Amino acid sequence: MADFFFFFMKKSTNLFQIRPEAHGKLISILSIDGGGIRGIIPSVVLDFLEAQLQKLDGEDARIADYFDVVAGASTGGLLTAMLTTPNEKNRPLFAAKDIKGFYLDHCPKIFPQKRYLFANGIKFLRALLGPIYDGKYLRQIIKEKLGNVQLHQTLTMIVVPTFDIKQLQPTIFSSYQVKKNPSIDALLSDISIGTSAAPTYLPAHYFETIDSTGRSREFNLIDGGVVANNPTLVAIDEVMKEIYSGNSDFFPDGRFLILSLGTGSTKMEGKYDAKKVAEWGLSGWLLNAGSCPLVDSFTRASGNMVDTYISTVLQAIHSENNYLRIQDDTLSGQVSSVDIATTENLRNLVKVGEELLKKPVSRVNQHTGIYEPSNQGTNDEALIRLAEILCKEKRLRDARSLHGCIISKS
Repeated sequence: MADFFFFFMKKSTNLFQIRPEAHGKLISILSIDGGGIRGIIPSVVLDFLEAQLQKLDGEDARIADYFDVVAGASTGGLLTAMLTTPNEKNRPLFAAKDIKGFYLDHCPKIFPQKRYLFANGIKFLRALLGPIYDGKYLRQIIKEKLGNVQLHQTLTMIVVPTFDIKQLQPTIFSSYQVKKNPSIDALLSDISIGTSAAPTYLPAHYFETIDSTGRSREFNLIDGGVVANNPTLVAIDEVMKEIYSGNSDFFPDGRFLILSLGTGSTKMEGKYDAKKVAEWGLSGWLLNAGSCPLVDSFTRASGNMVDTYISTVLQAIHSENNYLRIQDDTLSGQVSSVDIATTENLRNLVKVGEELLKKPVSRVNQHTGIYEPSNQGTNDEALIRLAEILCKEKRLRDARSLHGCIISKS
């Protein structure tokens, strides 16, 4: 009896318990965090999800066919562009299974590793004087792959946060805002390079757009992770603005269905305490025990607050059970870095992604900020369920669209 109770508790779940009347009205969002080379982790998860979609709808199924919005910050912004950029047949340029290979092939050239004595010390000095990497190969490969595709041409709506260092304010590249604000209709390559321009690692990105009236606008962009490393809330905000403005693409009583993918984070608990930091000056806060406590603090605080806000917002819009967050907050060593692009480390990151699929579905403990198992099965089981829901939603929408087309013709 005890064994049965344990099994029931493990398998029982309120995740994706969607009321029948909500089907066909769900607003689906895919959100991908920033994290440099750790973008390999969500690429592994997306590969698994797309494979499940293909089992149900055929080998031509792609992630972009099933999500109303894809949002990404920093390296997540690059994944967003890769998933939604059309090829010559107006299908996604990259299948999810191709993205892992892209990272394995190109990250060692984007973040070349020096193998000589005192390399880490020299790397630190370079960071003090300027970007560690010149970003030339990153710009070259992104422009080569994404070509001249602009924001308005993506296969589904996208939302990519960046930060304009000249204006000292966020710039959100949103498909929903292009018609209202054509100056943001930039090349996806420029958007991707801009949102990936992590301070101290890669140089800021400058470019201009020219709208149909001939007016130009300049952008001076750095990493979108500065704005929202987890861009889920940014995506929800863009959709809510459309709902409130009466966008007919959304049902007013529609519910959100959200997949939020992290790129992993370092286990931080117990790393610092008040006694240690009480006497620190600037040097202590900027560099201590091989890391930057000041950045660690800001990053973790920002991430935890986003988790808190998401929980509150989703409860307010009755979608708290339709949110799947897949994240590993226990990384350590080289796999926790954003730029150690050795072949060994990149392959280890693939393993992190594969192992994450087998880990239990977890939610953040709002008091501790730590991800804890939520008795809802494993991540891969949740993704299989999600794929079933996404396929059902697509079929309902396709049928409704076909029915509308037949009525209009008659």
